Amino acid sequence: MPSAKVPPRRVTLRDVAARLGVSPATVSNAYNRPDQLSPDLRARVLKAAGELGYSGPDPLARSLRRGRSGVIGVVYDSPLHTAFADPAASLFLGGVARAVQQEGLSLLLLAGGTEPSSVTTASVDGLILYATTGASPALAAARARALPAVLVDQAAQEGLPLVGIEDGEGAHAAAQHLRGLGHREVGVLALPLGSEAAPNTHIRARLEGYRRGLDGGACLHVGESSDNSPESGAHLTRALLAAHPGVTALLCMSDVLAQGALRAAAELGRSVPADLSVVGYDDIPSSAALGLTTVHQPTEDKGSQAGHAMLALLRGEAPSGVRLPTRLIVRGTTNQA
Repeated sequence: MPSAKVPPRRVTLRDVAARLGVSPATVSNAYNRPDQLSPDLRARVLKAAGELGYSGPDPLARSLRRGRSGVIGVVYDSPLHTAFADPAASLFLGGVARAVQQEGLSLLLLAGGTEPSSVTTASVDGLILYATTGASPALAAARARALPAVLVDQAAQEGLPLVGIEDGEGAHAAAQHLRGLGHREVGVLALPLGSEAAPNTHIRARLEGYRRGLDGGACLHVGESSDNSPESGAHLTRALLAAHPGVTALLCMSDVLAQGALRAAAELGRSVPADLSVVGYDDIPSSAALGLTTVHQPTEDKGSQAGHAMLALLRGEAPSGVRLPTRLIVRGTTNQA
């Protein structure tokens, strides 16, 4: 029976040093501190390394020596695929990435209702918690590890910087717009509100903003979605209009839900905006092409602000919280009742 093949030994930094008759520190400097060597010596080191098949220092070992992984974790409390299907989430993550990559850092996406064990064991230098709740196990795990943490779109927590938007003010402007157009029976397609013990505070702020904007001048019917998808938006629209046929306008807590509302309205023969006005929230890139009236939020800037807050924490600074403005963008999906 043939003997098992022994895998070749990994070439090390010391092998390169022995080939050239220099110290291991010299070889290390060729990769990590090239300014410490003459161009000729560094070229000789890299040539010998290539001939021996040495690919450079082990990045994991190097990060352990430095006490840094070079990775920032983003906790996204929804299924992983929605981070790519939801344009607002993609814009946010892009903003974070643009900020941290300037310092040579990478991102690790912890998605799908992340278990605390994932945060406990993740090799990250800090965490950005995106739209989680104050009772999030991920937040508790981050605090237990004493990791730098930035909160986004949630309730303030002592000692942690918070990046958010004027959720309630944007919703208030949208509802006032509909009230001014004469709508008196309005439906709401709400994102998950959370429980009383663990509320999604920014989503509840939008609902309160709608109520304040209507100021008792209209009847409000609220339907809560299970997720942020066009399918949920269409399902909620059909259910609301079946239960409350007098509804003449819909306030949608995302443009994605509004897309589903527009689809359902077309299927039901409800003309937009003649029979049904629709208002979204986010102002994602496709909303202008749809002519969707919506609340604009600076989603990419919000990600950038979160990334810069994390960089400040890693430098040992104490960044202040940021609250970004929203504004109503009126387009063709709203009309007088």
